[in-house]
Amino acid sequence: MLTIRKRRKRTKPRILIVTPEITYLPQGMGNMANRMNAKAGGLADVSSSLVAALYDLGADVHVALPHYRRMFNIDAANLISDEIRAYMSKLSRARIHLAEDRCFYYRDAVYGNDEWTNINVALAFQREVINNIIPSVDPDLIHCNDWMTGLIPAVARRWNIPALFTVHNIHTYTLTLQRIEDAGIDAANFWKYLYYQSPPHDYESSRASNPIDLLASGIFGSHYINTVSPTFLREIADGQHRFVPNNIRHEITQKRSNDCAAGILNAPDPSNNPATDTCLALPYTPGTHVIGRAANKAAFQEKTGLQLNPDAPILFWPSRLDPIQKGCQLFADILYKVIDRYWADGLQVAIVANGAYQDVFHRIVWQHDFHGRVAVCDFAEPLSRLGYAGSDFMLIPSLFEPCGLPQMVSSIYGSLPIARDTGGLHDTVTHLDVAQNTGNGFIFETYDSNGLLWAIDQAMAFYRLPTTVKQTQIARIMEESINRFSHAVTAKQYFNIYEKMLARPLVQDF
Repeated sequence: MLTIRKRRKRTKPRILIVTPEITYLPQGMGNMANRMNAKAGGLADVSSSLVAALYDLGADVHVALPHYRRMFNIDAANLISDEIRAYMSKLSRARIHLAEDRCFYYRDAVYGNDEWTNINVALAFQREVINNIIPSVDPDLIHCNDWMTGLIPAVARRWNIPALFTVHNIHTYTLTLQRIEDAGIDAANFWKYLYYQSPPHDYESSRASNPIDLLASGIFGSHYINTVSPTFLREIADGQHRFVPNNIRHEITQKRSNDCAAGILNAPDPSNNPATDTCLALPYTPGTHVIGRAANKAAFQEKTGLQLNPDAPILFWPSRLDPIQKGCQLFADILYKVIDRYWADGLQVAIVANGAYQDVFHRIVWQHDFHGRVAVCDFAEPLSRLGYAGSDFMLIPSLFEPCGLPQMVSSIYGSLPIARDTGGLHDTVTHLDVAQNTGNGFIFETYDSNGLLWAIDQAMAFYRLPTTVKQTQIARIMEESINRFSHAVTAKQYFNIYEKMLARPLVQDF
């Protein structure tokens, strides 16, 4: 049974990060750290970087995640009983706390394709965190992430533990208290701190017929929240996005008005570095980008079937071809016009992405015989990385963008982003001003094909500038982006929130 516990006073606060995704963990955290990799999106990257930064700082950091045996390449069936006991003993002494349930063991992806499966996995994960991991770790602060951890802030509030809840995506599920309790979670002890479809009069009348919202509950029950960009937080609170449910917008607005909300940009994985990227034909730095990017352009053209032309400007599309969010239909509308307008410049287009609009682009290529000038390829991480290094401009004309990583990666690699002025794009892309020696890309405001065409025209005007001018600007942009878009910068902002919530330093004696 849940009760409010009095935690012992430590010289260093103990932080428990609860996440359904991870890409890596520091070696010193446990023998299994090098096997942890279960990624569906940016949540995995930011969770890993935050844990690593806290650990390197010397903080008392712990992480809870599902035990994805298949994704972690652990075949427990082949271990004899003594090996299993030794294996579990090592886990128990580490700072990595794996939620155990067979529904995790044989999964090959973090999320499934149906609501029933996703909810069952989320409930099993939270059951283990609530019933076993939190009592064992006894944290001073809990950091939860997205809807799969939406019940835990309510438990933390019941136990008087400060809770931070990070909203990575506006995605949620609803379910009843009865279903939560059928999964082995004693919700009667924290039901008051959950968010219901209708105001709850009492526990009994709400249990079977008044659904709770997992994401809204995480926001409502937590002491502090953050989104993954400052502008997206403001846009939600201002009601700019119709796809954000009213209950979630209201709860975020309440947190923001009470000074309990912040926007913290994610950062690309540290491996996104042209100086060390093993996917490139020739690594390079801001100082050697001219030779390096030329070599990678040639390699990219060869791999995608584009004409081998060192002077051809390349527009690169790396994001999924999703017309609801990513704006790929805007580019499809003007693709012929763009190729025709800049035919004499040798303009090329490379799309390395999957999604609903891939067939549309294939048809455009065949209809106008753009072979050699327009390439449409399935997404592959090595090819995408080569695209950042070999292209001149990166397209991301999103309708909305909670954070976005392609625009940061492209700036680091020296491919200048062409982006719409929204969400995380607003926070990371500023219009290039050569005279003032400022900016890192080309940004447009109106979400339509004419706005995107205008931005492409601006990019091509830059491409036609003298070579030395372009080289100077690209070197500057790369240097600034490497320093600005880093996990160290992101982690520092989370540290500040933790210390604000705890009212004491993370690593110094108090």
